[in-house]
Amino acid sequence: MNDELKRLRQLLIGHGALLIFCAGVVGFGFLFFLIGQVRLWPIPGVIDYKMPGTYDDWRMAHMEAVVNGAILWIIAAILPLLPFSMAGLRRATYGMIVVAWTFVIASIMKPLFPNSRGIAASDLVSNNIVFGLFYVGVLLVMAIMLLIAYRSFRGSGHS
Repeated sequence: MNDELKRLRQLLIGHGALLIFCAGVVGFGFLFFLIGQVRLWPIPGVIDYKMPGTYDDWRMAHMEAVVNGAILWIIAAILPLLPFSMAGLRRATYGMIVVAWTFVIASIMKPLFPNSRGIAASDLVSNNIVFGLFYVGVLLVMAIMLLIAYRSFRGSGHS
């Protein structure tokens, strides 16, 4: 296997692992939200603090990190099969890493900053950050997937 291809695959695997680690960290926030306080058994003591956000926002942030980490691992596995030159594989790799992190960061911000759903631009700065992150991620993933589909079908005789 080509050294650059191996490096790109390892980069995807590493970022996927970090995203899944983030899912575990967010999972603690989700747990603290569910129990209504911060408690780290077996460490004694409780911090009487109610985490902000909603059940759906915490679940989504947790799952977004798991799913995006797993997607990067899948891309690492199929990277040699993608119909691109090495430069195209490099762009697809970095593009998907950006997509994964924009989705996860935006999803983590949602429960932490009230009214920051990111569905549309507004007067709230945190909402606009979430909106911008989702906007970049959605456009980038759609472009990458469309290009993969186009190149794959073109190469297989299905245009």
